[in-house]
Amino acid sequence: MSLKTILPGKLGFGAAPLGNMFRDIPEDEALATVSAAWDGGIRYFDTAPFYGAGLAELRLGAALAGRPRADYVISTKVGRLILDEIEDVNARDLGEKGGVFKHGRPNRIVNDYSADATLRSIEDSLKRLGLDRIDIVFVHDVAQDFYGDEWLGVFDTARKGAFKVLDRLRDEGVIKAWGLGVNRVEPIELLLTLDAPRPNGCLLAGRYTLLDHAQALQRLMPMVAEHELGLIVGGPYSSGALVGGPNFEYAPAPPEIIEKVARIKAIADRHRISMKAAGLQFALANPAVAAVIPGASRPDRIAADHAALAEVIPPAFWSDLRAACLIHPDAPVPETD
Repeated sequence: MSLKTILPGKLGFGAAPLGNMFRDIPEDEALATVSAAWDGGIRYFDTAPFYGAGLAELRLGAALAGRPRADYVISTKVGRLILDEIEDVNARDLGEKGGVFKHGRPNRIVNDYSADATLRSIEDSLKRLGLDRIDIVFVHDVAQDFYGDEWLGVFDTARKGAFKVLDRLRDEGVIKAWGLGVNRVEPIELLLTLDAPRPNGCLLAGRYTLLDHAQALQRLMPMVAEHELGLIVGGPYSSGALVGGPNFEYAPAPPEIIEKVARIKAIADRHRISMKAAGLQFALANPAVAAVIPGASRPDRIAADHAALAEVIPPAFWSDLRAACLIHPDAPVPETD
């Protein structure tokens, strides 16, 4: 079963900001943001224990409490256990995401992709979310951005542990689907070359956006299509850089990215379209993409995302981007009636 048959819509809610990503978000603001997403018709919510050391799951669970469970789909991730003991948040080794969740809870985070840890992680997530089941489970961050040259060893541990457990839980009907949740293309490519176990799709953050899509387009998307799977695009705004934010890849945007954003924006301004519309509609134009899940920490951002999807973008905008070599020549773009 592909993720495309499970997800209730093309627009989902990425809950990473609820874990106090980049800033200390007031509790009422976090809960109001989820309520705004629900009121706007969003019925797919993605979270992870890693986001604020359990904070995002706690907040998402509180915000969804009382909502009909059959009316929404929720995904979370495994690979990290959140312990009761406290640690120095600033001393954590978070790879390329260092400091991203420094405002989250100080609970100790332990990386563990074994079979036993996978089962415990799911149980812990259910408690934090206040739910009796999770629909989709992704194996989190088995990639270079966290583990450097050791990532293949971590992947192999997950293959022997988490992958097999999730494959079994899916086949038993405990969960509906599983896959990888990563920020790099290579782990998904490697997973799809395995004879078994077989995922239902994956979540790829930051690698199929207006600012960075060539590698995924040329190598990964054909594999996803061949296996008749679905890909969820996380981080469609490239950590905010695409829409005027200061960060790219969870760190201050480098000069070349700032320049590229400025060039895209100049063309967008000329056609009077928003950068959010360009980013979301570009990602969804690829037939392998099942949904996009921009993150949000303020209620008004939800309305802006909906408006971006409804915005009419003239074909000339995409032609101008191609002419300026700002998108790959083979990248699908939205069709306009």
